[in-house]
Amino acid sequence: MMRNKRNRGAVVIIDGRKILLIKRVKRHEQYFVFPGGGIETGETPEEAAIREAKEELGVDVELKDCISIIEFNGMQYYFHAKITAGRIGEGKAAEFQEPDRGIYEPVWILIEEFPLKDIRPQEMAGRIQSLLEQSLKEEGTLG
Repeated sequence: MMRNKRNRGAVVIIDGRKILLIKRVKRHEQYFVFPGGGIETGETPEEAAIREAKEELGVDVELKDCISIIEFNGMQYYFHAKITAGRIGEGKAAEFQEPDRGIYEPVWILIEEFPLKDIRPQEMAGRIQSLLEQSLKEEGTLG
């Protein structure tokens, strides 16, 4: 199936050894994605990431650095983000209201579970796992 290319802005929210992802279940398939979505006309990748965090997670975020830009069905911009307000799970994104779009559920995944999960895009999952493991080693909290 050919997918339309669309540039996306996404957030990477880390809490200790856990990363906040969106669990997707559709057409008997289960996988995980980083919270984010398409960049709208006139919007920067940063603005899209902030808007999507509010829509999908129900939280306000402050963006730190751009962790990565990768090509995956368009250009995808991933920003390290910190939650500043709101409650996870109170997102009101339009896709949540459409039953045929499947299930969207925010979940925390331990870094150790990353290799066991279908996280998309896989390239980004690998980069985040490496970054977090390096950070935890520097802090002395990972063997």
